Amino acid sequence: VKLVESGGDSVRPGGSLTLSCAASGFTFSTFYIGWVRQTPGKSLEWLATITSDSRTTYYADSVQGRFTISLDGPKNRYMVTLQMNSLKPEDTALYYCVNLLRVRPPPGAVGGQILDRGQGTQVTVQG
Repeated sequence: VKLVESGGDSVRPGGSLTLSCAASGFTFSTFYIGWVRQTPGKSLEWLATITSDSRTTYYADSVQGRFTISLDGPKNRYMVTLQMNSLKPEDTALYYCVNLLRVRPPPGAVGGQILDRGQGTQVTVQG
């Protein structure tokens, strides 16, 4: 599986940003793809997941209502998008597109649920 993120930038609080992830190389037609983030000194935080078959979405409480995940594109040339609105300084982090074992990784054990990960894209929210 190959995951390549883009779209990270510096924005003001209250602003919006769209992250994209070009995803390819999946062996099975059913998979769980999502986004996690990490700040220095903290563990990985799961944000959102979308299932490839039904396009069902799942969100962490911290981003519910502000972030939207979507999955588009032909088989094995997918584009996973994370639309982020009402950004806060605490959203500043390195964001990763990930291929997950389960739709809701347990807190504190997110890393163990990641099958594949992109290189990351930096989001900075500051005034």
